[in-house]
Amino acid sequence: MIREGWYRRVGIDIVVWIIAIFACMLWRWAADKSQMGAYWAMFGVLTVLWIGIGFLTQVYRSYKETWFWQAWLALLVNAGILIGLCWWILPKLPWGLSPNVAMWTILVVGAIETVVVLMEHYWKYATNMTVPVMQPEQRQNAQVKRPDEIRSAESIESIHQSVLSVTTEEDYQMLLEKAQLNNRQTKSICDRNRFAFLQIPDYQYKTLVDLTLLNDAKGINRRFCIVNQKLPDDGRYVCCYRPQEYMKQKFLQSYPPVIRWFAYSLYFFRKRVLPRLMLVSRLYYDVTKGRKRMLSKTEVLGRLYYCGFEVDEIVPMGHIEYVFAHRKSQPYPQEQFKVYGPMIKLPRVCKNKEIKYFYKFRTMHPYAEYIQKYVFDARGGMDISDKSNDDWRITNWGKFLRKYWLDELPMLINWIKGDVKLVGVRPLSRTMFDTYPQWLQDKRTMCKPGLIPPFYIDHPDTFDELFASEDKYLTEYLEHPIRTDIKYFFLTMRSIVTRKTHSA
Repeated sequence: MIREGWYRRVGIDIVVWIIAIFACMLWRWAADKSQMGAYWAMFGVLTVLWIGIGFLTQVYRSYKETWFWQAWLALLVNAGILIGLCWWILPKLPWGLSPNVAMWTILVVGAIETVVVLMEHYWKYATNMTVPVMQPEQRQNAQVKRPDEIRSAESIESIHQSVLSVTTEEDYQMLLEKAQLNNRQTKSICDRNRFAFLQIPDYQYKTLVDLTLLNDAKGINRRFCIVNQKLPDDGRYVCCYRPQEYMKQKFLQSYPPVIRWFAYSLYFFRKRVLPRLMLVSRLYYDVTKGRKRMLSKTEVLGRLYYCGFEVDEIVPMGHIEYVFAHRKSQPYPQEQFKVYGPMIKLPRVCKNKEIKYFYKFRTMHPYAEYIQKYVFDARGGMDISDKSNDDWRITNWGKFLRKYWLDELPMLINWIKGDVKLVGVRPLSRTMFDTYPQWLQDKRTMCKPGLIPPFYIDHPDTFDELFASEDKYLTEYLEHPIRTDIKYFFLTMRSIVTRKTHSA
């Protein structure tokens, strides 16, 4: 089967041949200048033959439907046939050219083509094209099936010993009280393989206690989605993990002061950065089997919300935190890749209430976007800069980037695209936009948002002052747009220089 877009691969083959031909010509230039024209003719014929034989040997089959060894074997057959033709035909031609030159050129082409095939199949492997996205089953009014009864003394003791094999007596007593391990509607599991949950009958238990550290669990999102399917409506799920902060402190204490931060930076890169790179992520988890990963509180809670849970309580027990959650809804539509690179796109409400995506440098832990409301509610709401008070979702480097506006530099892309103008009210998230009074929402959506907001001139401390500041700007802008933007631009520059204004 000729792959879709075969012409792109043929183009790659032609480029590879050109590179190999020029390398050969440079090699033969000093020794055989008189034969240069004959070499050009020979290489032209070889290139055409290579492509023609490639169609016959199915070199251009879709790499999505073949294994690497199949594609490489087809490549070897292609090169072998071409070399055989050269040894048979070239000595009979009047040009007097040695087959050795053609053979070495074909071998160079074959080596480069092997690298191309390897890259194609590694891309297929790294992007996980053959693994389908999990589709959670739809259900309605699922009620727990087991009766609400206390277990027998023998059963409770068996569970007690099972829990003690993986954790401490203090943890058991806490779970006995909060998760009701002595009830027949509660089941505890300790298995890093998520498929253990598939053996549980649907809606059989009201509470599932997962004693496997998420740091060592394979496929956390799929694990959560399976649990979501097995639990009845409002069923409870208890999981545990070792926080990133604990692992950081333990690591720093293991090294002398002179090199501890350098060593931790390398450790952090290996444990947190490499697993997030799309082309490395699958290889990393296939090698490590998902063990000993670093997990932040933000990521664990965000994954739970992403998979349809709502967090009720977090109970720290030494170096482990237990998260108590209940099933709230179906999981979000599962994405095959959740790539959290250095740059992100965030939806913002713009002119005419149109939702546009704005670029920023990432300043929060992965999955932070799914727990915005949880953080705002826990911390007493958001502040006037569309941020939570003492937002623990923000990373240490994120605080630095936000302080000096560095996280907003990619918004220049939106400025170039025409999504925003230089001066104007800040583009808001839907959560923040909904906190505005209706009259100001309507007024805001009459104008295009801007990179430099009036916020940095008036320095409001309350939402009422913020609303008044934006209303003042919008009123002036609707009457005199150009003059108002020029005025606010220079006032902002003065505020930055004289008052050392910086981002919140």
